[in-house]
Amino acid sequence: MTQFHGYLAEEVAVDFGDGIITRREALRRLGLLGVGGVAASSLLAACSSDGGDSLTPAPATGSPSAPAPAGLPTEAVTFAGPGGRTLQAAWAAASEPRGTVLVVHENRGLTDHIRSVAGRLAASGFSALAIDLLSAEGGTASFADSAAATAALNAAPDERFVADMKAGIDELVRREPDQKPGAVGFCFGGGMVWTLLAAGEPRLAAAAPFYGPLPDGADFAGSRNAAVLGVYAENDSRVNASRDAARAALERANLTHEIVTVPGVGHAFFNDTGARYDAAAAATIYEQLLAWFTEHMR
Repeated sequence: MTQFHGYLAEEVAVDFGDGIITRREALRRLGLLGVGGVAASSLLAACSSDGGDSLTPAPATGSPSAPAPAGLPTEAVTFAGPGGRTLQAAWAAASEPRGTVLVVHENRGLTDHIRSVAGRLAASGFSALAIDLLSAEGGTASFADSAAATAALNAAPDERFVADMKAGIDELVRREPDQKPGAVGFCFGGGMVWTLLAAGEPRLAAAAPFYGPLPDGADFAGSRNAAVLGVYAENDSRVNASRDAARAALERANLTHEIVTVPGVGHAFFNDTGARYDAAAAATIYEQLLAWFTEHMR
């Protein structure tokens, strides 16, 4: 398995360890990801052990008392991708844009939650395009089962994701030629934003990977214009294991950056449809995200 394929399997194990899914469901999802029975059982055992394994999740401490504020509605759009492929996305246009943002989804594809993030950004002044990285498979909506969507992401090459995200930047520039583009991604999408930076995307003025895995040997020199806000959750040791490496890579590339570790929350705390959502923390980091984009995309 590649680094991101292993990450997706670990996501299943952590959900099991947090009690979000049953063992039976975890084994089913791992099977879809191509993880065999013995390896799957070992992964689940590691996550549920008390031995301090890096996969062992911290207790959930979120406060899911309120959903995220509503944003503008999005519209389904298509645009030209690499190799003559058609890419799908959700688009939300700000009335008076101060920049544009490529929104990269979690490991379940382009969901209503991710569409709502694009809508919120547009309401906050940043026209947003939430790309569907499962466009080549017919789009996220073609999967009745979110676990099957995850498995399809697992089977696709990282190079295709990079090419599709670059095409997403092309589309932002086409739609809003006078605005600087940025990117934000969550979980798997956070890892994709790190990957886009490592692949070299000099058009990005700002980027914000949320609790995403760092590609091995990341070199961000090619994304020389990006100011990077790296967001981590305190109770997310699995992803936090690469936090220092991310900081070092940003320093080597001499990129403007800030690494924020949000206290008292776990992985995916920003997702208001998930079990680890923390309304207060999500609201605070969203304001910090807007301030970051405002400063570096003007």
